[in-house]
Amino acid sequence: MNDKALVRHLSACETMGSASCICTDKTGTLTTNHMVVNKIWICEKSLDVKGNESKEILSSEISGASSILLQVIFQNTSSEVIKEDGKTSILGTPTESALLEFGLLLGGDFDAVRREVNILKVEPFNSVRKKMSVLVAHPHGGKRAFCKGASEIVLGMCNKFIDFNGESVILSREQVKNITDVINSFASEALRTLCLAFKNIDDSSIENDIPDDGYTLIAVVGIKDPVRPGVKDAVQTCLAAGITVRMVTGDNINTAKAIAKECGILTEDGLAIEGQEFRNMSPEQKKAVIPRIQVMARSLPLDKHTLVKTLRDEFGEVVAVTGDGTNDAPALHEADIGLAMGIAGTEVAKESADVIILDDNFKTIVNVARWGRSVYINIQKFVQFQLTVNVVALIINFVSACVSGSAPLTAVQLLWVNMIMDTLGALALATEPPNDGLMKRPPVGRGTSFITKAMWRNIIGQSIYQLIVLGVLNFYGKQLLGLSGSDATEVLDTVIFNAFVFCQVFNEINSRDIEKINIFVGMFDSWVFLGVMVCTVAFQVS
Repeated sequence: MNDKALVRHLSACETMGSASCICTDKTGTLTTNHMVVNKIWICEKSLDVKGNESKEILSSEISGASSILLQVIFQNTSSEVIKEDGKTSILGTPTESALLEFGLLLGGDFDAVRREVNILKVEPFNSVRKKMSVLVAHPHGGKRAFCKGASEIVLGMCNKFIDFNGESVILSREQVKNITDVINSFASEALRTLCLAFKNIDDSSIENDIPDDGYTLIAVVGIKDPVRPGVKDAVQTCLAAGITVRMVTGDNINTAKAIAKECGILTEDGLAIEGQEFRNMSPEQKKAVIPRIQVMARSLPLDKHTLVKTLRDEFGEVVAVTGDGTNDAPALHEADIGLAMGIAGTEVAKESADVIILDDNFKTIVNVARWGRSVYINIQKFVQFQLTVNVVALIINFVSACVSGSAPLTAVQLLWVNMIMDTLGALALATEPPNDGLMKRPPVGRGTSFITKAMWRNIIGQSIYQLIVLGVLNFYGKQLLGLSGSDATEVLDTVIFNAFVFCQVFNEINSRDIEKINIFVGMFDSWVFLGVMVCTVAFQVS
């Protein structure tokens, strides 16, 4: 919990240590999810929005369209403006909150504008339609439809726009190209772009259907969602650890590319692709391009699911996926590790996930991977340690019994060794905290053997060393130690038993690192390990 991650399925923690690919959302995970309107194109002008200091400039520049702009902002929303104790707060999604804040900045009165009309029908935003529409009725007659959403979709529904005089004029091909250039310009600055539009409807129409064409474009809004501090370093840590990071987002491709470059996800040889293009590819084409895909923009939940399934089935990747919406549940379930957002995530997404990221931060995902690798390696350390103990005990007793007819280690002594080595040894090796070195090695592959070549080397080498020491003591101990008399055998067996136990104590220290020669690095940072060593020696001596 201190690391802001709640593990719902314990096996997922270990699996996360083997992750070779992370498919992450953009909004709220790589970015702060606190959005503000940064730029607006309206009345054929691009204007910067810089808080209260730009209020008067904005009001004068867009005076011809300010009324209709406030209407589309305040009437086409599912959020609320709450006034309590003289303070104004906004309840709603980050995108809608940014628009409402902008409307209030222009001096709009949310309640007054809402009271002007009766809302007849609402089509809420979803990840497929990528727009929200509302139909309202004016008290003096007439209906009006408002629409806001993905810039290219809403622009395609428009045949008019509001010019610099505040008049509604026909939208020419040249003007469409100019507006598209504005949208791309905003997106290249890592701004999320939305188009706002309206359409007047004949009051004689009986049905309350919201139209899909014939709209008048009011404005293009650029919303800034800053990258979270530390995300770029976290992405670099993943790349150094052999983990590929892919951004899968519903945003405009230019916005996605700008954010991906800022985070260090999109490289020179990487590929940014739109969901529509990905969906239209054949399975063979998908297999060819997926290794290069680093950004997928304007994607649907189905695209994320297809990407994850292909990475797992065709490329053998161990895939971690982030998700916050109900539609993300199939991808979260399909992935090896499903990571749901704790703040923005729906209950359905959380139920489908293995790990819940409590602060919705990408850095936390990297911490989960670090802990996962630590768990996996700590288990390997303990297995290596236990195999060495058991192999040495078995061979020395078996050989001694065959040669001399008696075993130096009794059943009670072996039970004692198992008690202190199984319990205290597991406590010492399994509680080693993760270190930065864990994220400088490649991930464990799906088909990689649990007992590695390095582990076999350590087990065999340590076993041979201990067998030589204990064998010499067993067969030549009396001569070497000058033991004689009736109790010489008991004394020698005691020496062998203590030598065996202390060999395991030093073997436990050797097991702290499977590959490095210097096994003392960081040992004094683990008080649990030091405490176990002291207790083991104290129990044995006493």
